[in-house]
Amino acid sequence: MGVRFRGWGTAVPDHVVTNDDLSRTLDTSDAWITERTGIRERRIGGTAKSLGVLAGSRALADAGVEPADIDFLVLATTTPDRITPATAPMIAAELGLTCPAMDVNGACSGFMYALRTAQGLLETGNTRILVIGSENLSRWVDWNDRNMAVLLADGAGAAVIEHDATVNEILSFRLGANGEWADLLTCEHGGYFQMDGKEVFRRAVRVVVESAELALADAGVTADQIALVVPHQANIRIIQAATQRLGIPMERAVVVLDRYGNTSSSSIPLAFDDARSNGRVVAGEYALFTGFGAGMTWASAVMRWA
Repeated sequence: MGVRFRGWGTAVPDHVVTNDDLSRTLDTSDAWITERTGIRERRIGGTAKSLGVLAGSRALADAGVEPADIDFLVLATTTPDRITPATAPMIAAELGLTCPAMDVNGACSGFMYALRTAQGLLETGNTRILVIGSENLSRWVDWNDRNMAVLLADGAGAAVIEHDATVNEILSFRLGANGEWADLLTCEHGGYFQMDGKEVFRRAVRVVVESAELALADAGVTADQIALVVPHQANIRIIQAATQRLGIPMERAVVVLDRYGNTSSSSIPLAFDDARSNGRVVAGEYALFTGFGAGMTWASAVMRWA
């Protein structure tokens, strides 16, 4: 059964926080942050709902479809506006959708988990799905914690995917999770994000490479055929290490974390939309989407653009 991407949309807050801004209140510097993470600035503000509505509306417009054309909304978010109700129905109401809507929490793998869920929904009879990744991570950051404050930011990205009887742009998917690693990256109710950075780095590179290799094998595609890598935007060193181990030149990877920081489930659609805007998405070429997140979760998929 064919699946095709119909449209994309993104949204980020207007407020820019630079590394120099953070260095005024934290024991850090622009050089320290940039060298260790690749991040130079990030966007702060909005909510999962408000950013999701804006990204979703832009994806609908880009796809040229009306709210009534959407059969299901799947929202990936780690930071819902409330514990309950889910944020997806509220976004659906703002967009004028009358379809089912639900949240998915796969942490930074969330957009990929939501995309795979949407693919399954198309395979069971739905025609068109709106997938959104939207995060308000800054709400759960201790801004006195140098380790986390420099990393996390806010943003949203969305895609409209639909059944297509003639083409298929999603060639393979590999997802995984290991709850034994759950304590490496956490945020408790009423608390802040905490992370064991060294262990997350080590295991993230491993699971990204392993899942990517499996996805490539499932698709019958070799690493040298991949024209574009769209990775989760967590840390430039993780992206560099993963692409090197996969044998894919770093220049084929999309990097936007220097401008947006780590926006969790919205980082992959933000990166892809940037690549598309800059003419890097070419019909007939292969792309690798890959990411990891708290849980620990991970996901990779191979695409071929129609």
